[in-house]
Amino acid sequence: MNKKTFWVIVAILVIALAALAFLFFHQNKEMTELVEQMTIEKEELQEEYEDLAIQFDGYQTLDIKNDSLQDLLSREQQRVQDLLEELRITKVTNARRIAELKKELATVRTVMKDYVRQIDSLNATNARLTQENIRVTAENRQMREQNTQLEQANTALTETVTRAAMLKVTSCTLTLLNKRDHKTKIVSQAHKLQFDFTIAENITCTPGMKNLYVQVRDPQGGLLGYTAPAEAEEGAEAAEDNNTQTFEFENERIPYSLTQEFEYTGEEYHGTCYCPVDAEIVKGFYTVDFFCDGNLIGSYPIQIKK
Repeated sequence: MNKKTFWVIVAILVIALAALAFLFFHQNKEMTELVEQMTIEKEELQEEYEDLAIQFDGYQTLDIKNDSLQDLLSREQQRVQDLLEELRITKVTNARRIAELKKELATVRTVMKDYVRQIDSLNATNARLTQENIRVTAENRQMREQNTQLEQANTALTETVTRAAMLKVTSCTLTLLNKRDHKTKIVSQAHKLQFDFTIAENITCTPGMKNLYVQVRDPQGGLLGYTAPAEAEEGAEAAEDNNTQTFEFENERIPYSLTQEFEYTGEEYHGTCYCPVDAEIVKGFYTVDFFCDGNLIGSYPIQIKK
């Protein structure tokens, strides 16, 4: 090999090495830029996954009245978490897997849009049903109030009609009678009390035969004309007979001094009743109470003077 040939070969080698060096540095620069680009894409993809995970967390806090949809959301949320964890550990140089994860993100977004549509539809339906329930509840409450008012009005009307139909004793006078049933003004000779009374006209009262019960109480509150039930040892039959001198008033059985049956036609009625006296008449105020149809229809204080 001559000297000229040697230097030609050296020149060729230098040029080749320079070309190889240029290609190496150029490819290395492109590779670095590609890695940087892929790193950026991975970070952006990771941020998108994180944002999507946050959105799923937000939907999980909603009160979704649909168990099936709630389960689907939970599964998709877990799927996003799994893909996010895989993305975090995937190397930036694994371009194929990153591209697949990007496609997975697009699929999840599509699914999520459908779920969002269903949730919005469900929420709109729930809101409509809630408003309808509020309206129906208000109407029911108003109806109950109206029914209560109507019942109260009916009760008041019934009470008014009942009071209107009640008989009323408008006057009562006392006459003392002796043993021969003659009038006397001498109290010590009195053996019977005669009461003359008047019942007012009442066209709303049901006409027919009625029982009048009268209680006559002396100044000490004792009931005249009434014999207390006999003691049990004196015979159950006697006790039963005496106990029949009672009538029902306000869900109780109370005693009476005398009773009288009369026919009421709706017109003013004038009647007379008698109360026997077993003991000496004493001076003072006597109370005469009249009862009929289960009602107290008159009460009169009458004074007896010696």
